[in-house]
Amino acid sequence: MQQIEFSKEEQELLIDKIKKYFDKELDQEIGQFDAEFLLSFFSKEVGSYFYNRGLFDAQAILEGRMDSITQAIYELEIPTAFVK
Repeated sequence: MQQIEFSKEEQELLIDKIKKYFDKELDQEIGQFDAEFLLSFFSKEVGSYFYNRGLFDAQAILEGRMDSITQAIYELEIPTAFVK
């Protein structure tokens, strides 16, 4: 798997969210460099867990939809003398 990368705009948004979180929730100011470093750390060390969870959830949804489609196709079958 490739490393998770964000666009410049996404990075700016995420860094801003980190800085606001530290200020509001932890009552600490965090600088731009520290926020960038923290984002990089979480992207490299934790990001793949979130990514894999997203893939797992998407796969479960797709599997459910495929089961539904398969059932709908079986319902369209016309009975014949031929048995599978």
